[in-house]
Amino acid sequence: MRGGEGRTMNWRPRPGTAHERLYALVGRWEGVELLHPSPWGPGGPAVGRFTNYAAVDGFFVVSDYVEEKDGGVTFRGHGVYGWDDIEKVYVLYWFDSMGLAPSQPARGAWKGDELVFLLDQPGSKVRYTHTFPKEGAYVFRLESQRDGADWETVMEAEYRRVG
Repeated sequence: MRGGEGRTMNWRPRPGTAHERLYALVGRWEGVELLHPSPWGPGGPAVGRFTNYAAVDGFFVVSDYVEEKDGGVTFRGHGVYGWDDIEKVYVLYWFDSMGLAPSQPARGAWKGDELVFLLDQPGSKVRYTHTFPKEGAYVFRLESQRDGADWETVMEAEYRRVG
């Protein structure tokens, strides 16, 4: 762009405090997961690994996830976390090896040391709770609710930063 007097203008937005709060997710994480019996499987222990990094000039955090159970990879996921500066809400787009594409993002907010997202879709809701109790630790809970019934825990996990 050129200004009125022939000057070059180099204005670019920069990530703000809301974006930077998401950097708590950045790093390599590994931990033990407890999968609860559900329509997707019998449950049981698993090992989960996340590789999360700031992307797109720091406006988003990208997450790559692998779950291993019984000696092999049983599940993969890919998430994009961001801040919607228009709606003033955090957003999470999640894609995984179940093959379902999100029709909309989960929306969330920080509550103290917890980042909680809610995905509200026809007939069901999904709640993602990320808790950071101390430096280098990350606790995750995934819950679902079908047709207004009680919330059911799908997965609980404790991760530690490994890089």
